[in-house]
Amino acid sequence: QVQLVESGGGLVQAGGSLRLSCAASGSRLSINVGRWFRQAPGKERELVAFITSSGSTNYADSVKGRFTVSRDNAKNTVYLQMNSLKPEDTAVYYCNADLTIYTGPLRTTKVLWGQGTQVTVSS
Repeated sequence: QVQLVESGGGLVQAGGSLRLSCAASGSRLSINVGRWFRQAPGKERELVAFITSSGSTNYADSVKGRFTVSRDNAKNTVYLQMNSLKPEDTAVYYCNADLTIYTGPLRTTKVLWGQGTQVTVSS
């Protein structure tokens, strides 16, 4: 079964750093677009950053200059490096990916979500 597994969340003081990982596994596959969303209590889920298959990236204004999204195609993993963290970055972070799954001669596409990982930034 193809799935996205996130890791790397935790508790950090303001100004600190965390790196989140999102690994796709379960079949022969590739990640086309990898995205990171976050959802704070009482707020809607928002797109934080994404990276395309060619390596192009895009960020929400609130994280530009502090967060960096990257990928390792050999490991089918997308990362989110978060620096200079602020209390307002506290949220559950979710990865989302457009996948191509290879089964013999067949290719299918699928969009999956990770399970979410809590990031808490204390002041």
